[in-house]
Amino acid sequence: MTSEAIKLYHRLLDDEMGQDSQAQLDAQQQKRGLFFGERPLTTVLRPRFLSFAQFRYLQVQVALLLRAFDKIHQAALADDRVRAQFRLTDWEEELVHVDPGFRTPTPLSRLDAFFNPETNELKFTEYNAETPAAPAYNDQLSNVFYGLPVMGEFMKTYQVRSLPARVGVLHALLDAYTQWRGHRERPRIAILDWREVPTYSEFGLFFNYFESQGLKTIITDPREVEYRNGRLMAGDFEIDLIYKRVLISELVQWGGLDNDVIRAVRAGDVCMVNPFTCKMLYKKASLAVLSDERNAHLFTRDENHAISLHIPWTRVVEERRTQFDNQDIDLIPFIQANRDRLVLKPNDDYGGHGIVLGWTVDASEWEAALATALAADYIVQEKIAIPSEPYPSLIDDKVTFIDRMFDTAPFCFHGEFMASCLTRLSTVELLNVTAGGGSSVPTFVIDKR
Repeated sequence: MTSEAIKLYHRLLDDEMGQDSQAQLDAQQQKRGLFFGERPLTTVLRPRFLSFAQFRYLQVQVALLLRAFDKIHQAALADDRVRAQFRLTDWEEELVHVDPGFRTPTPLSRLDAFFNPETNELKFTEYNAETPAAPAYNDQLSNVFYGLPVMGEFMKTYQVRSLPARVGVLHALLDAYTQWRGHRERPRIAILDWREVPTYSEFGLFFNYFESQGLKTIITDPREVEYRNGRLMAGDFEIDLIYKRVLISELVQWGGLDNDVIRAVRAGDVCMVNPFTCKMLYKKASLAVLSDERNAHLFTRDENHAISLHIPWTRVVEERRTQFDNQDIDLIPFIQANRDRLVLKPNDDYGGHGIVLGWTVDASEWEAALATALAADYIVQEKIAIPSEPYPSLIDDKVTFIDRMFDTAPFCFHGEFMASCLTRLSTVELLNVTAGGGSSVPTFVIDKR
């Protein structure tokens, strides 16, 4: 059904319609501040379409995997041997035990995956369990695309439902705060990150949204807050709840474990979402812990089935024996001999930094990358198929269709369910906006009228 919808949308998008729609898209992105740094978030004229059946399939599989992630988190806190598989640093080991005051380590999260709508193949490659970006961007892009001239024509044939994410962020924040506080109360919220980050414009969208819901809010930088007299302050603004967008590792690198934010959170004088204990699941090794045969006993049959279907084979790079396709292997020689089917990734980085796609380098480059991985902290992951679809762009006033690879990144809330979805497009295999790998489009669930 989605392929038919795409064909109709493209037929409606002649050059004149494309010019009108592009003009409105440009004006609306400028008006709403929909930029990553100085780049517009989207440069194409079609959103992502999912059928209800596809969306429901994603929801069911994501729920199973979120349960599995929660189980490895609990097991790691209880057992040093399980926790060692995540490769925590000394300071991470210290902070991961700080009680956040609420149950789930991931009130807000985003799973990064590739979903082929024609085959239903679904593979999750990373778990952004610390500071997932783009929910407000996603909502605003949905509003923009609803208003495009071509969408008006398309909606004469199809019902189109957006997947709002900001409301999920709001309720997850308030739920965590209620658990932390012990009773329901309206917190004063600080959106916390460095002023120089390219996602800063999204903080303004959240500021406006939180304020519209009657919540006193401030956007502030960790360098501008002070912990005094049992309160975390931004000037004269008393902070009850931190919506943490700054990475924990950057916070520690900047001010050590004794900076004012960390001291206030550890003392229980401010609530922070997501908490320090999410750090384990943010590590890319969390997918190795899920897919490693030695941990299969932690999961139910349904969870193990979901892991085998949707988590690509992943291991921490180290000297050991393990299994691949139910065959015993010596890991390092296996990595050396199979670069055409493997990816090396730093265990704790973002934006595509340090990732080496084995099939894009020669043997000597792969050997050098493996030496780096052994000396540092890396995971190795099996290559997966990346789907693509044609997306229209306006080039020299002509609508042009270019095949673009796309990912599927569910926004998840309360550590339990998927409610929305980010889609990123690229013409290169590293689909990452931070790394300059393309643009974002909103995701809609559609049904024929």
